[in-house]
Order: sequence, then structure tokens, then C-alpha cells
Amino acid sequence: MYSEDEYLLLSGIQHFAFCRRQWALIHIEQQWAENYRTADGEVMHRNVHDAGFHEKRGDIVTARAMAVSSARLGISGECDAVEFRRDDSGIEIFGLEGRYSVTPVEYKRGKPKEDGSDEMQLAAQAMCLEEMLCCVIAEGFLFYGETRRRTRVLIDEELRRRTETALREMHELFRRRYTPKVRRTRACNACSLKNICLPVLCSEKSARAHIKAMIEGED
Repeated sequence: MYSEDEYLLLSGIQHFAFCRRQWALIHIEQQWAENYRTADGEVMHRNVHDAGFHEKRGDIVTARAMAVSSARLGISGECDAVEFRRDDSGIEIFGLEGRYSVTPVEYKRGKPKEDGSDEMQLAAQAMCLEEMLCCVIAEGFLFYGETRRRTRVLIDEELRRRTETALREMHELFRRRYTPKVRRTRACNACSLKNICLPVLCSEKSARAHIKAMIEGED
């Protein structure tokens, strides 16, 4: 169990899965830069995140910007939306009559990614909700602004394992205050931190080798 002062931001797992160095620059070194993608995503989430909004449609009650946390995982954050669906085999929810199943829904500006980062963020939300509400969550949904469609995500054991492994590594790096190096890839071109990160410098073996090359070049 982690104490509250050890909690990491839940949303950071998406940065971590995309690039460990990007996560460290943001969450350890407190560096940030905007580009079109981050600004557009911020607008989308601002429209979704209304903590006072609760909507009831038929058997579904939707809560937005729901605060969640997990002492076991050492994270805290918000769910874009949590849907409580009337279900006799579900759990009781304070302020609602009957029993409900619980389903997290995360909103993303673009389209489905191949790195699994969105699925890991959703799984972390689900595990927080399970710990808080004493329930079991089998699935969640990712809604993408570009496709305007939901993608169903199974919160299975393999996804839970990958998510927990990533969170343990995040805690270890944060404890050491260590920003890892990375190899430059095409994905770097879309990163808002590329001018801060300077991944080209990371390809140098060492500062000594760089200085030696500079000296030899002057001879």
C-alpha cells in the first residue's frame, strides 16, 4: 500500500506507455509544452469534465469527472465518465436505488493507437473503481473524437498485469528521480516535448565522447 503523498497521476500511465522519457520530463522534471494535439485534447476534455454533471438515460446513470484513487497502485486522478447501469447482480451506489454495474469511459481526441497506452489508462481507472466500490469491472470503453465511435476494451488479466508492471516501474523511477534515455523514433515528431527532450543528444554515448570528437575535429 502507498501513502497519499506517494500517489502518482493516473493519467501519467498513458505518457509512460508512449515514452518513458516523456513521462519523466512531465511528471518528474515538471516540463510541458503545447502543440495542436495537446491543445485539441484539452478542449475535448474540458467539454467532458463537468464534475457536477450527472445524466440519467433509461437504466444508465452517467457521472463525469469522477475522482478515483488506489492505495494499492499508488495513483489518483479522474475518470472522464463512469456509467452505472441498472443490474440486479451489481452493487449498491449511494444516492441511487437498486443495484448497478460500473463501466469507465475514457475520451480521446484522435483515433485508436497501437501502443496500448489508452487501454492501460482505462484499466488503471477500472482498478481504482474496483478498489473504491468493492466491485469487479470486466470492460470499459474508449471514445475517439476522430472516429466518433466507442471501442470496447476487455479489462482482462493480461491488461491488468501490463498496467500494474508499468505503474511499479513509474514509482521506482519517480523515487529515484531518474529520467531515462530513449532512442529517437518517428513518434518523436508528434511529441510536444521534442524540443525540450532533444532525443538526438541521447544518441551520444557520453559527454566525454562528444567532447573528444569536438577536440579531434579542431585538429
